[in-house]
Amino acid sequence: MKNDEYYMSLALKEAKKALLIDEVPVGAIIVKDDKIIARAHNTRESKKDVFGHAETNAIRKANKKLNAWRLDGCIIYVTVEPCIMCGGALIQSRIEKIVYGAKDLKGGAFESSINILEAKNINHHPQIISGVLEDECSRIISDYFKTKRKKEEK
Repeated sequence: MKNDEYYMSLALKEAKKALLIDEVPVGAIIVKDDKIIARAHNTRESKKDVFGHAETNAIRKANKKLNAWRLDGCIIYVTVEPCIMCGGALIQSRIEKIVYGAKDLKGGAFESSINILEAKNINHHPQIISGVLEDECSRIISDYFKTKRKKEEK
């Protein structure tokens, strides 16, 4: 069985794909029974789609692969803490576990900004693991925004 660091390293490869197309570099991998069933990265800018986050892209691929909307027994590895939209989608998909690397202080929905699992009457509570390959996950996104700001200053 592969460990969380292994799968997060694959999510980082997806984030690098986003970087190549000038998207915010976030990547996601969904695993079931130690097999990758979905890989995705951000496509919001390139596809002009508000739902084009790495997590929602991965959820759609996993739904198609499993021919089911429920992702029972699945684990998502995502390089950045999911936002409230993605967190809601992950809860609704009944994903078993969410593993993320970097915190998102402005929009993280499980620890940093809010914790949507504290909402009353939520009927599904996935396990949350944070900080996996946190330095690498933080670096790729912070470097991206530093580069963006430098370009804007010129």
